[in-house]
Amino acid sequence: MARRAADLDRADIAFLAERHLATLTTLRPDGSPHVVAVGFSYDPADEVARVITFADSRKARHAATGGRAAVCQVDGRRWLTLEGTVRLVTDAAGVAGAVTRYAARYRPPKERTDRVALEITVDRVLGHG
Repeated sequence: MARRAADLDRADIAFLAERHLATLTTLRPDGSPHVVAVGFSYDPADEVARVITFADSRKARHAATGGRAAVCQVDGRRWLTLEGTVRLVTDAAGVAGAVTRYAARYRPPKERTDRVALEITVDRVLGHG
């Protein structure tokens, strides 16, 4: 059963802070899913999931058109899918914030001059952490 981001409990939030990769699903222009492995961060206060990438990536191009996206993290029997509207972040402050969050969860990424971020405003949650 679907939940709202506000319904995530402490166990869910803790699971989303553990060091796991996830899948990111965006939609191609023809409506078919584009699914890739990613690292991501989740900010429970803002109910936003963030993925960093480079400007010319397919996921960035898909996010630039708006629409919806989802990240799904799995660890054994625990899994959570965070779904919502997606937008492409290109401003320096927004990208730097996403990089800082990514580095806190994983490790500092390599420097890139073409770095951008995807922000998913989470409005639906599936699974249990």
